[in-house]
Amino acid sequence: GYDEAVILDHRGFISEGSGENIFLVKDNILYTPPSHASILFGITRDTVMVLARDLGYRVVEEDLTRAMLYMADEAFFTGTAAEVTPIREVDDIPIGEGQPGPITLKLLKEYKAIVHGQKHKYEKWLTYVE
Repeated sequence: GYDEAVILDHRGFISEGSGENIFLVKDNILYTPPSHASILFGITRDTVMVLARDLGYRVVEEDLTRAMLYMADEAFFTGTAAEVTPIREVDDIPIGEGQPGPITLKLLKEYKAIVHGQKHKYEKWLTYVE
């Protein structure tokens, strides 16, 4: 079996995971499905898009094909529970080198630092609870 599913929209384009948004990285550009692809409007997705742009990466919202996923350098899910979760393979095809890629790992590290209140620039995104 598999750990997660990639869901296609009614047109056959990638929409999301079963409970997460999806991003692909190709040539240092992040790609994610657009709102018309029946995606979940995720706070974590929006957070990662802002964070990626702040780190100097281009983020493109466009229809994604299964072939684009197979040829991606990196791929990852985002979500409240998933946070930033690397995707290593799809349909037994390794994504990139089959390991979490450098952009995914950088975004994961930055996201965790934000969530733990270590990035003052993003403090307004947090509500502290005890």
